[in-house]
Amino acid sequence: MLRIRIWNLTLLHTFFLIVAVSASITLGTRSTLAADAPSCAINSANRQLDFWLGDWTVSSPGASTTASSKVTLALDQCMLIETWTGGHGHTGQNVFAYSADDKNWHGFFADNQGRVHVFLDGKVTANSAQFSGPSLAPNGEVVINRVTIARIGQDKVEQIWRKSSDDGATWSTEFQGEYSRRKP
Repeated sequence: MLRIRIWNLTLLHTFFLIVAVSASITLGTRSTLAADAPSCAINSANRQLDFWLGDWTVSSPGASTTASSKVTLALDQCMLIETWTGGHGHTGQNVFAYSADDKNWHGFFADNQGRVHVFLDGKVTANSAQFSGPSLAPNGEVVINRVTIARIGQDKVEQIWRKSSDDGATWSTEFQGEYSRRKP
């Protein structure tokens, strides 16, 4: 029960931190800090996930349909957005961004079935990324989500989503997809 409260407090703290930062940016109180920071377009930390940009066809082992994904940049190249269609009417968006303040990547997943996951911790290199964060299962149990995105070729990327309900002792694969870049 204490672990659930800690995770809930962490999620609540993150939500209020996002709101506070957004409000201060809107009000212009961070304008002097923003002027000192390098542009996201040229900051190498912000460019680490660029290998994933593009239009993709996504195949999964055992899946009868192929999915599609489009990964783009937004907010002056400070935020990466994946918009995907999984087939059978299932759609969603994933948002990832590098925080110059805490030198960490963060992510957010939402789909049209009401699922939302927040990734509080992200580590990204030039060819791979790993994001993790807690959520609650329908029975109220804390689940750790871990998403790995890795370049496996010039025009291929793999994404694996794993979950653990025993604090990381064991993991189950919820999704494994191979992204193939669509040719223009």
